[in-house]
Order: sequence, then C-alpha cells, then structure tokens
Amino acid sequence: MWLQKLITLGAKQRGFHLVTHEIVSQLPELKSLKVGLLHVFIQHTSASLTINENADPDVRLDMEMAANRLVPESWPYVHTTEGRDDMPAHIKGSLMGFSLSIPIRDNRLALGTWQGIYLCEHRNDGGPRRLVLTLHGSETASD
Repeated sequence: MWLQKLITLGAKQRGFHLVTHEIVSQLPELKSLKVGLLHVFIQHTSASLTINENADPDVRLDMEMAANRLVPESWPYVHTTEGRDDMPAHIKGSLMGFSLSIPIRDNRLALGTWQGIYLCEHRNDGGPRRLVLTLHGSETASD
C-alpha cells in the first residue's frame, strides 16, 4: 500500500515541539500496516524535523539554546529582507534536516521508548507548517 497526505500543523512559537501525536492522529491507515515506512517531509526552509527525547521537556529547551548558540542571529548575514531571524532559520533548517524516515512495525511507528518527532520552529512567527506524509507498507510482515 502507498498513501500520501498533506497535513498542516498549526502555528507554533519558536522552539522545538513534540508533534508525534499530531502526525499519527492524521494517519489512521498506520494501524493496518504490519511492516512499512513513514516518510515525513516539511515544505518549508525555515523550520525542520528531527527525532529526539520525548519525555523531558527540558531537552526541547536545551535543543533550542544549542541551535541558537551554533547559529546566532547576530552574524552580519546578507539575506535579511525577511527579518533578522530568517537566515539563521534557513541555516538551522539545513543542519537539522527537512525529512525523516521512520520504520513501521506491528501497526505503529518503530520509535525508541524515549523518541518523538520534533517540529523545529526556527522563526519567531513561522506560521502554520505543511508536512507531506508518505506511508508505504504491507499488512503482512516480511521476515
């Protein structure tokens, strides 16, 4: 089975946001797959996706602080027409990445116990974010 959906996540403040549940809730077809793959792609260049700790919210704060330290807004960027936070957001997006591939096993995402999908919002006012979800799999397991 192949399935592709375009979903929109509501606007979020700048930071790292756990969105695993938002994504899974829009994929009821996931429950029919014994084995497969979910590919998640964000259609933006100033936000990104990553997988990390899903239990302690302090991790999300630390990730934001580290990203800001690695890519400061205070550099003399040339591309500034869209605001001071725009070019650093593009760089952070490229460093974090714009897509994820997650295995499906026994009708669910095969994430580790403490793993979750993050939307990394790198703009102060990024707005809603569009994700393309591509689901591929089989209702029977292949050994």
